[in-house]
Amino acid sequence: MNNTRFATAVHIMTLLAKSPQEWLTSEWMAGSININPVIVRKELSVLREAGLIVSRQGKEGGAQLSRNAEEITISEIYSAVKNTDVLGKKNQNPNPVCSVGRDINDHLNNLFTETDKLVLNFLGNKSLKEFTDQFE
Repeated sequence: MNNTRFATAVHIMTLLAKSPQEWLTSEWMAGSININPVIVRKELSVLREAGLIVSRQGKEGGAQLSRNAEEITISEIYSAVKNTDVLGKKNQNPNPVCSVGRDINDHLNNLFTETDKLVLNFLGNKSLKEFTDQFE
């Protein structure tokens, strides 16, 4: 994951966890993250689709966590926004005549799968509340 989606999503979720009774707007969250509110709204949409947040429209609109921060794992946030393998992408067209090129992607698939499992297991042992408590 060579982008800031995970960091942005964790930032959003941490803000929501610190204010569980409030409906936070994308504009307010964007001010904390120092990014465009459109990017926040895009990530809110992904987090909502994953069932991690609820949102409402209108003057009193905003977003809240869908359940307690103790019940949400960092791995759920990671899985919601993950769009590439931790180790990056494989080469698209290795030389099939080469003894390495012919099989490299199969062997890389194993590395990628095992690395993703390790990351998910590690993050799965951490709740959003544990992460958020660091900011008290």
